[in-house]
Amino acid sequence: MPIGKLYGIGVGPGDPELLTVKAARLIDETDIIFAPQSKSGKPSVALNIVQDYVDKRDIPCEIYQPLFPMTEDKEELQRSWDEATDVLYEKLEQGKSAVFVTLGDPTVFSTFSYISSRLQNKGVEVELVPGITSFTACAARAGVQLTEQDDIMVVVPQVSEKLTKILPYVDTVVAMKTSRHLDVLEDCINQDPRQKDIVSVQNCTMDDENIVHGFVDNKKYFSTSIIKFRK
Repeated sequence: MPIGKLYGIGVGPGDPELLTVKAARLIDETDIIFAPQSKSGKPSVALNIVQDYVDKRDIPCEIYQPLFPMTEDKEELQRSWDEATDVLYEKLEQGKSAVFVTLGDPTVFSTFSYISSRLQNKGVEVELVPGITSFTACAARAGVQLTEQDDIMVVVPQVSEKLTKILPYVDTVVAMKTSRHLDVLEDCINQDPRQKDIVSVQNCTMDDENIVHGFVDNKKYFSTSIIKFRK
């Protein structure tokens, strides 16, 4: 029996209407849906986004919510990825198809990459289905043009020495998950003498979306700041 195919599907930032037509079709057709959760007992955010599509299926499918903890412990992360890979591979060996739903786009800071590489090493065919990224959705919701003409934009998940070195050459900075590094980000941006416009978006396209001009200081995980330097 041939090994089933795995689809890594980006489900966008939160609004179910931002799901692509192809992603919706595959969710309707697949045998298994894998939707990672960050904490035991806490529903998968990605699954919540596609739940209406799952509920409308004519034939029910299997749903698995492996635990991918929000931790810096590399051993714990490796263990969770290995366990999820083993469960997925066992199902795919039965000839079943599966989709792995992930927030935003599967090629941008997505945990799916770690599962995908493991399964590809086992001979599994993997197809990526792009989704709307959180930062492009944030820009759209805030009415911000990310780039114009030959602007240079950089997207960072966390501020490091790399950003401070390249910042003078950058026109737009997109800082994701700012709740983890807001103080460092503010210091870095404030050191640049250029005039700038800053907008922050929390829980983009979700029911409790919040758009603020400037940085916003709280612990919401889904926070993105867009900094545009004036010319």
